[in-house]
Amino acid sequence: MSQYKKLLSFAIIAASALLAINFGFRSSLGLFLKPVSESFGYGREIFAFSLALQNLFWGLFQPLAGAIADKYGTAKVIILGSILYALGLYITATADGFIDLHLGAGILIGMGIAGTGLGVVLPAMARMVRPEKRAFALGIGTAAGSAGQFLLIPVAREFLVTYGWQMALVIMAIGSLSMILFTPVFKDDKKTDTKTDDESEQNLREALREASKHFHYWLLIAGFFVCGFQLAFITVHMPSYLADKGFDSSVAAASLSIIGLCNIVGSLTAGHLSGIYSKKWILAFIYGARSIVIVLFLVFPISLFSVYAFSFATGLLWLATVPPTSGLVAQMFGLKYMGTLYGIVFLNHQIGSFTGVWLGGYLFDTTGSYNQVWWWAAIIAAITAIIHVFIDERPVERLRHSAKVI
Repeated sequence: MSQYKKLLSFAIIAASALLAINFGFRSSLGLFLKPVSESFGYGREIFAFSLALQNLFWGLFQPLAGAIADKYGTAKVIILGSILYALGLYITATADGFIDLHLGAGILIGMGIAGTGLGVVLPAMARMVRPEKRAFALGIGTAAGSAGQFLLIPVAREFLVTYGWQMALVIMAIGSLSMILFTPVFKDDKKTDTKTDDESEQNLREALREASKHFHYWLLIAGFFVCGFQLAFITVHMPSYLADKGFDSSVAAASLSIIGLCNIVGSLTAGHLSGIYSKKWILAFIYGARSIVIVLFLVFPISLFSVYAFSFATGLLWLATVPPTSGLVAQMFGLKYMGTLYGIVFLNHQIGSFTGVWLGGYLFDTTGSYNQVWWWAAIIAAITAIIHVFIDERPVERLRHSAKVI
């Protein structure tokens, strides 16, 4: 970016709208778990595995999408990602069996999300604004995704109820192509043409070598696994979990929408606080609070109030991890290869997502209950909170040396 943008500029708004579409359609796919499974006569594990593959391929292709965006520009990656996203939704809608479901809902949508989601758009947003505004810009982008979840999940449910799951997915496929309309704001975001603050000359191989030898980068990677495990499990299995407890699908849609709405506040707050306070301590608090919220949800009798209270509290913590986590990557290594290095962190997030989604379906089919997965989510969140306490969030020696020279 040759010129810094204001936080309320058209470029930031357009990037936020793109993330809203990306998140909104993806987050609504949990509503389709039960009807798709019943339509094919499968247990929940089959379509859950498709959505688990989606999270895995999202993670596998995120570093590649970030590297391509760093080298050739963000706009090209978003165009390709939008096409793959739409194609995946269409193939899912016209699926004849589990192979089509795995290809469409799993592989193609996963690749499409990687090309149009946080891992590609957030680094571009960070480069749009001045250094002191970056943490808050990351919070805005994350909150925008949650706004899409709040706004589009009820819409997707209405499509599902009115037209059936197949036509609903076709409509969503058409809608996902609209993300291409927002690519002009990224036209000048070709990373290799941009000099960032206090960064020495470094190629991608050197950046990867430096990060791989940094122990605290690995702690950050390990912690993000848990975030993915929890979020993906709840997104995919919460509608079915509530249906099993006797709630109408409107309650599930409302639950996920409340999570999205509250996450707007949580993400903006986390983004703001990450620019002021220690990012590792913010993350430790978030993961510890998640553990407590899940335990309370499990030990008290389930009711409409407990569902909405859980959704409210979970929403405040939902993607609040993203601004401090992505901010730590930039803080440790600089912005030059942030897309690639954050993509690697995010890969482990998606391995956690794959595990949470698939394990939820597998254990439900084998035990008839989600209880084991819920308790595991609480336990590993508590462990992750402790891990983050030990992260050294200072810039790497290369950047510290550069700052001393300057």
